[in-house]
Amino acid sequence: MSRFSPVVNVMVKAVQKASKVLARDFGEVENLQVSRKGPADFVTAADLRAEQVLFDELSKARPGYGFLMEERGEVAGTDRTHRFIVDPLDGTLNFMHGFPHFAISVALEREGVIVAGVVYDVARNEMFVAEKGEGAWLNETRRLRVAARMRLIDCLLATGFPFAGKDGHGAFLREFADLMGRTSGIRRQGSAALDMAWVAAGRHDAFWERGLKAWDFAAGLILVREAGGFARDPDGLDCLVTGNVAAGNEQILRQLEERLKAAAKG
Repeated sequence: MSRFSPVVNVMVKAVQKASKVLARDFGEVENLQVSRKGPADFVTAADLRAEQVLFDELSKARPGYGFLMEERGEVAGTDRTHRFIVDPLDGTLNFMHGFPHFAISVALEREGVIVAGVVYDVARNEMFVAEKGEGAWLNETRRLRVAARMRLIDCLLATGFPFAGKDGHGAFLREFADLMGRTSGIRRQGSAALDMAWVAAGRHDAFWERGLKAWDFAAGLILVREAGGFARDPDGLDCLVTGNVAAGNEQILRQLEERLKAAAKG
């Protein structure tokens, strides 16, 4: 018997079905790397196929719920209190380059609060699931807890940074310069959903990134929180609105936020 509620089991099954689409398509990406056109159009199609599966499965099981999706955007439901927040392929650039680090992310929002989240690492077959009050779990057997380190200098951090065509390069470089000499290491792996799942699992001590979309990290919020950590906008605003998020245990997150504020002051 599953430890989760029926709606979370629906989310898990939808993600499992969509993952078959991505796993099949990922197997074809390597063949496209050497073509002149490249795999970009193919990956866009893979993204859309996975999103369609998620939309079909979730709307069939919960027909009144609304959606916020990467490709479709906002889809209003008759039930205004519930909304699925969906990223069918977080780590698109990794996928496009045949780099096996990407995920499907689905969160459930109830009356403005994230109450459940699923992040599935397709390449590693790791299913991270959290439900409010029920904890965070890996493959339903391992209870997740955030790392217990207390000093930033001992920590391995994860982040994401703006690429070509995005704003915020200067601000990020100031943050990075401040933190790189105050930590054991910083990783940039290209999937915010997995970064936050790995904070929940204690693989990363903390994570921060700015300029995200809600579907990139909504499921990660509850994974971290149900694993005993904290996840929020580092400037005290609503992270689902600003797209800025930091996560870790209470002590490390406080230290991280202090450094981010110091970097902002120059």
